[in-house]
Amino acid sequence: MAGFVAFFLFLGYGFDRVYFGGGEFVFPIGTLTAFGVGSASALTSYYSGDRAVLLSAGAVSVDRALSAGASDGDTLKLRQLDNVVEEMSIAAGLPKPKVYVVPDPDPNAFATGRDPEHASIAVTRGLLDAVTRDELQGVVAHELSHVRNLDIRLMTVIAAMVGAIALLSDWTSRGLRHGSVGSGGRRGRSKDKGGAAVVLLVIWIVAILLAPLIGQMLAMMVSRRREYLADASGAELTRNPLALASALEKIEQAHAPTPSVKRGTAHLCIADPLGKAVGLRQGWAPDLLASHPPMANRITALRQMGFQA
Repeated sequence: MAGFVAFFLFLGYGFDRVYFGGGEFVFPIGTLTAFGVGSASALTSYYSGDRAVLLSAGAVSVDRALSAGASDGDTLKLRQLDNVVEEMSIAAGLPKPKVYVVPDPDPNAFATGRDPEHASIAVTRGLLDAVTRDELQGVVAHELSHVRNLDIRLMTVIAAMVGAIALLSDWTSRGLRHGSVGSGGRRGRSKDKGGAAVVLLVIWIVAILLAPLIGQMLAMMVSRRREYLADASGAELTRNPLALASALEKIEQAHAPTPSVKRGTAHLCIADPLGKAVGLRQGWAPDLLASHPPMANRITALRQMGFQA
């Protein structure tokens, strides 16, 4: 989060120096604007981001799905999901979140909301069809751990800040393409004999062009660390790490992506819904670009918790 704020302020500071200051200090118009855009985006996402995520995924509440005339088999699965969420909420000492089903055949799940009192858990139809009750309990415990650890608040705000960074980058890139930076940059280069303005201009332009990628990388770094914690916390709630490991294996074996989940909310899911190959490997590139740790590492850690080599 500190990295996000610092990056925002740097983008705004560079804007002020290049566009208005001619290399000299001026009133921080761009800095304040960047901070304002980021704050407004974060606040909007804080209070309504969960509804936007659920709407974009096409999620339907369990109560609505039951009242829509579900078959006997579907009714059993939906009631079982509702019961599992309730019992895991009791185990976690949390209010029961709202429960949703996403009409997607790929097994996956996610949690969203701003706090435990305003949380929601959504699972796909593919997950309900693929897992046993114990495995479903492990997945729900994982998602409730995100709620208990306040990851849902953190990741919702980060998703908003990634969007705000992309928006600022787009606005500024348009200005660069239309030559709006010309006069201010030239004045700065003529005034600053040490060439510091030129160096700042180059660094700032590179940062602007790479801003969406940098923002996404920061979000991915946070997301990967929280997934390991949620796995461990979920195993703590169920006392059955092997059930979650088995569920993750089934999710991993379903190679198809989850089209209902959009790119901007991919980091909320229990497994990468985009099916990117980089998430299957280890090394510096996956550490920077993958939204989730390698599934094999997560499964191995859970099996070690269950005393299986």
